Parts: sequence; structure tokens; C-alpha cells
Amino acid sequence: MEQRANPDFRFLATGIGSVPFLDIGGTCRLILEKFPEIPYWPQFVRRTHLEDMIVQFSEGLPLLAVEGRSLVFPQHGMEKELVSFYERYLADDFESFAVSRDYAPGLYELTHLLRRRSAREALYIKGHTVGPITFAAAVKDREGRTLFYYPDLADACTKGIAIKALWQVKKLSATGRKVIVFLDEPFLTGFGSAFTPVRREDVVQMLGEVIDYLRQRSDALVGIHCCGNTEWPVIVEAGPDVISFDAFSHMEHFLLFPEAISRFIRRGGIVAWGMVPTFGYTGTETVEGIYGMLRDGFSRLVRFGLDPEEIARKSILTPACGMGTMEPAGATGVLEMLPLLSRKCRENRW
Repeated sequence: MEQRANPDFRFLATGIGSVPFLDIGGTCRLILEKFPEIPYWPQFVRRTHLEDMIVQFSEGLPLLAVEGRSLVFPQHGMEKELVSFYERYLADDFESFAVSRDYAPGLYELTHLLRRRSAREALYIKGHTVGPITFAAAVKDREGRTLFYYPDLADACTKGIAIKALWQVKKLSATGRKVIVFLDEPFLTGFGSAFTPVRREDVVQMLGEVIDYLRQRSDALVGIHCCGNTEWPVIVEAGPDVISFDAFSHMEHFLLFPEAISRFIRRGGIVAWGMVPTFGYTGTETVEGIYGMLRDGFSRLVRFGLDPEEIARKSILTPACGMGTMEPAGATGVLEMLPLLSRKCRENRW
């Protein structure tokens, strides 16, 4: 699966998703201030369990019920529910798969604020959704079996995630900005070990189905975010436009796959470098120190035979992961550091 021709990002900065704040309007205004070129909508995970990444994207999917902070499904009534789901899905009824304001107030507030601003202030807008692998691994029946035990339901939920992502793309594109949407796949951390017993072909097929669905119906750029070690050639094979990773903690592992990463960039792929740490953030990190780490990784890519100018055009800066588990002061520090790092990168030759 080939990526599309991509624009010149050259170290523009954006965010991942979750934040530890409670002030919806204030947080969205802060994001617009710090990330004017690529604002993103925030997930307020401390506000309500409805904004947990698994629950947040469950509305409209078949057979799922929210219990506490988890999703479960019964083992009966599946046929009738699936028939109803596919009727809506095949009719392209994406409005019936909307993410409601109660589940994502940050999405509604950010798009409201952007509609009141000049299109020149934001070139792009970033959204995100749970990825199909992580979703299938997290949702269980009452005996603890995941969706992978129920192929028909797993397939329906993959298609449901795709059409919900399309609804989101249409919602975000109404601001007049080009949309970037990430599939968040933390479950793929450690892929290939006994702790993630999912077949390679299933990963490629499920991710590829969502990516292809969005490509066929929109001009959005589609990324895959994984904040830990994974088998990056598998991610490349799924065909995303953007690969997003925790470059602060896992740069070395990412660079263990020079052939796959080089192929990805040469065919138009964008790298979202998660350079500012979230887990383990101390507040003593400096722009200079993180810039040096990025240059080291960048120089390794150049040694793979890639053109430094091409890499720079295809580089975005982000936090290492979502900030929902951080203290508010630390998250504010991350949001303040990223624009400074972006400016330093854009002012220097690569």
C-alpha cells in the first residue's frame, strides 16, 4: 500500500491526545496558542471514564456495553445486532457513528474555536481514534475472552472504527484544514512476544482496512501511533502515511529497521518524532538536550542513505505519548517545550 504525496512539514509540532486538565475551553485555547499550524483535539481522561480511549470510540458499535471503565459484550443476540450494524455501515450512514459531545467535548470545542479563526492560522488539524488491534484486545466478554475470539464481531468493530474515523475526518475538515488522523495502537508495544499473541497478517489486515477505507473516502493523512517497542516493518507494511513513536525512549529500537524505515520515507511516509518525554518527565529536560538526541537519530537516517532535506520535510514533532497520566504542571511544561524545539529545528540546517 503506497502513501500519498505529502506536504512539507519540516518539524511542525502537534500533540497526541490525552491531557490531565479539566478546563475544556482553556485547554483548547492553549493548544491553539502552542500548536497554531497543527492543533489537535484533547481527550480529558480525568474528567470522565467516557473519554478513556476504548470507551470513547464505542458509540454505535454492535453489542458493546460500558461497565465501569471497560467495555464488555454479551454472548447472545449477536446476529440481530450485526445485521443492524451492517445496514448502517453499508449505507454509509456515518452520522449514526458520531462521537457525541459527552464522549469528546475537546473535539467539539476545538472545532468551534477554529471556525472562528483565519484559515491561515492553522494549516492542518489532527484527530485520533483507538486503533482496531488495541480495541479488539481490550474489549472482552464476561469470561474474559477478547474480540479476537469472535472473528465476526472483531471484523464488525474494525469496520466500525473505520466509519467512525471517517465521521471524525468530516467533522475536522469542516474547519477548512487538511486532516491528519492517528490510529492509537499501544497494544502493539512488544508485538511479536508471548504477551501479544496476534498474528502479523491480522495486524496488517486490520490496520490496512481502516487506512484504505479512509483513503478511499477522504484526503486525510492517516498515521499509526505506538509509544513503545514494536516490529516497525509490520507497521510499514500496513501502509500508513505517518508513523508516530516515542523517540525519546525508543529511538534505538526504531532505528534497528533501516530497510523498512528507509522504504517508508522514500515512498512518502512521514515520521512523527515523539521527542519530549511524558512518562518519566522530570522538568529538567532542555530544548538543547532533546535537540541533540533528535540530531543523533536524524544522522542515523542519513547514514541509511536518505536525503537530509527529504527527512526534514517529512518530520513532525510530538510528545512521546499522551499526557493523561502526567501532573498538570508537567503536561504544561511539555506543551511549552514542543514549540521551542520546533522553532530550533526549523531555524537550523539539517
